[in-house]
Amino acid sequence: MTERPTLTLSSLDLHRIEQLLDALSHDALKAHASLLEELERANVVEPGDVPSTVVTMNSTVRFRTEPDGKEFERTLVYPAGFDGSPEKVSVLAPIGSAMLGLSVGDSIEWPAPRGGTMTVRIMEILYQPESSGEFHR
Repeated sequence: MTERPTLTLSSLDLHRIEQLLDALSHDALKAHASLLEELERANVVEPGDVPSTVVTMNSTVRFRTEPDGKEFERTLVYPAGFDGSPEKVSVLAPIGSAMLGLSVGDSIEWPAPRGGTMTVRIMEILYQPESSGEFHR
């Protein structure tokens, strides 16, 4: 894998994701090893200090997958908020885990759901709770 970009997480998002992962079985937790690694290397800040260019939980993001160049708009949600609609992606899905904490312009290589890797590039943050003053969403 190429060098990974800097990640920024709010302390609230980190706490909630850690609680979510703590509730998983050992086998399920192994499936999210990449997410665990990312959480450990993240720069953690208070919700009010998150830059508006960072993908946080409940952010709506425009991103591109490479090398196919397909663009998508999705809202990054916790599993409980995922209702199967195409507008949402769970933080536990590979693409959701890949986006968390990235900034606009960042790209990261990530394990693909069916093997191999994919590259995700953040194009734009369309909505971020923290920049809207919604620190507990």
